[in-house]
Amino acid sequence: MNAPYDCLVIGGGPAGLTAAIYLARFRRRLALIDAEESRARMIPLSHNFPAWPEGISGVELLSRLKQHAQRYGVTAIPMTVEHLAANTDGHFTARARDLEIHAKTVLLATGTVDIEPPLPNPQGATRDGYLRYCPVCDAYEVIDRRVAVIGWNDRAVREALFLRTFTAALTLLTLGHEPGFSDPNRENAARAGIAIVAEPIHRIGFEQAQVTSLYGANGKIYRFDAIYAALGCRNRCDLAVALGAEHDAEGGLKVNAHMQTTVPGLYAAGDVVSALNQISVATGQAAIAATAIHNRLRD
Repeated sequence: MNAPYDCLVIGGGPAGLTAAIYLARFRRRLALIDAEESRARMIPLSHNFPAWPEGISGVELLSRLKQHAQRYGVTAIPMTVEHLAANTDGHFTARARDLEIHAKTVLLATGTVDIEPPLPNPQGATRDGYLRYCPVCDAYEVIDRRVAVIGWNDRAVREALFLRTFTAALTLLTLGHEPGFSDPNRENAARAGIAIVAEPIHRIGFEQAQVTSLYGANGKIYRFDAIYAALGCRNRCDLAVALGAEHDAEGGLKVNAHMQTTVPGLYAAGDVVSALNQISVATGQAAIAATAIHNRLRD
């Protein structure tokens, strides 16, 4: 058996690539496996990632991070890790198709998957900037615009109330689902002037490259400048959970100050961690995790 890698990084989004850059600069022997499904690739233009005042697309950001990692000899292996096991010697074994990798430590940067609304071509609408998932990221760009929030539980109300700082033209769309809003949140929405439309939506259209039109079951047309989906997300935490790693109710992995999960030698960074889902947070967590891994191996 070949000597184990110092670290196996699973996931090639901003967190995984940042960790790979740090580990390579620490002169650590590492492998990076990437399923090429980072949600960052869907970002049309990010204006809140520092040092990019004109904005940068998710595709461009990932490309630059890959180039940076390649500068230090790190190239991602385009595969999906199907199984991860903890060995009796404290090391790990990962399998991806016919590839088997042994590593002293593992850094999970597997991210999360947004739950898409039942509308036609949601991925295309996301890439074009009409359908959004993160008001923390881009609510500044919808100041005083007409905005809809899709959802039928208290999560959607909280997101609409968050957006109320930026615009008063807010509508909650339940898409025909029975609203499950608590009485306090329903009252909060009413006080904030947030409209609620409960009828099903049959079609979505784009006009003038900006205006989004939703066609209701009764023939009414609703027009918005942006739509936010507030349906939650699914964390890609299965590999860690199978090893016994603790997580919160939504699947976010619990980590300590060094980004280590409750499984010794297993670290995590980025959206798979229970924290604020932001690129800047993910890269910061990756830097902490990579440094902790280096020090663990050095000691």
